[in-house]
Amino acid sequence: MVKLSVNINKIATIRNARGGNIPDLLKAATDIESFGAQGITVHPRPDERHVRYQDVRDLKKIVSTELNVEGNPTRDFIDLVLEVQPHQVTLVPDAPDAITSNAGWDTVHHFDFLTEAIAIFKKNNIRTSIFIDPIPDRIAKAAEIGTDRIEFYTEYYAQTFSSDKEKAIQAYLSCAQQAVDLGLGINAGHDLNLANLKYFADQLPGLQEVSIGHALISDALYFGLDNTVKMYLMQLQKI
Repeated sequence: MVKLSVNINKIATIRNARGGNIPDLLKAATDIESFGAQGITVHPRPDERHVRYQDVRDLKKIVSTELNVEGNPTRDFIDLVLEVQPHQVTLVPDAPDAITSNAGWDTVHHFDFLTEAIAIFKKNNIRTSIFIDPIPDRIAKAAEIGTDRIEFYTEYYAQTFSSDKEKAIQAYLSCAQQAVDLGLGINAGHDLNLANLKYFADQLPGLQEVSIGHALISDALYFGLDNTVKMYLMQLQKI
């Protein structure tokens, strides 16, 4: 079964809107795990507008499944990851003012930069993943860089799914097989939801984990957090 890692950034955004500690991010993470999720994802940004660096430190102490920390490998981010020692670090090329992730790494252009960052994390026994678009030469370079996994940026798939799901997934299928052949693990995330997740998970070879935040937390407003986590898990079950 493909693992579900729930991104809890949006819960932190609600908390930060009023100050204080409502909703309690740590309790939410614990509850999400108890509802069946196999991981917790956070993406602390430099302005700490949602998840804060201290949140990451606190979460490492209480997450019992897997903690995945996403971010651009600036010096501060690298230092945080080395301090916290999460189960996985996912490198994402976000500019400081980005509202959300909007592209994968150009692993050809940023080859040396990413190779250096990945080497630091692997030296410290932290599983590594690179956020990437389904472009063959970038997949090949990711393997050369030495990352353990790639995470497919799935916005194009999500945007195209309702009009032509076969076209939407085509590039991901071929690049996923390429990644498998190169020995890379495969994660995926961005705009995956209850409508498009099952088809993606059923079709994609080698998929190990999806990271879902915005859609899942939004659905929880209607269905409740416990029920929503279980609904997403059902989409990932193989029949």
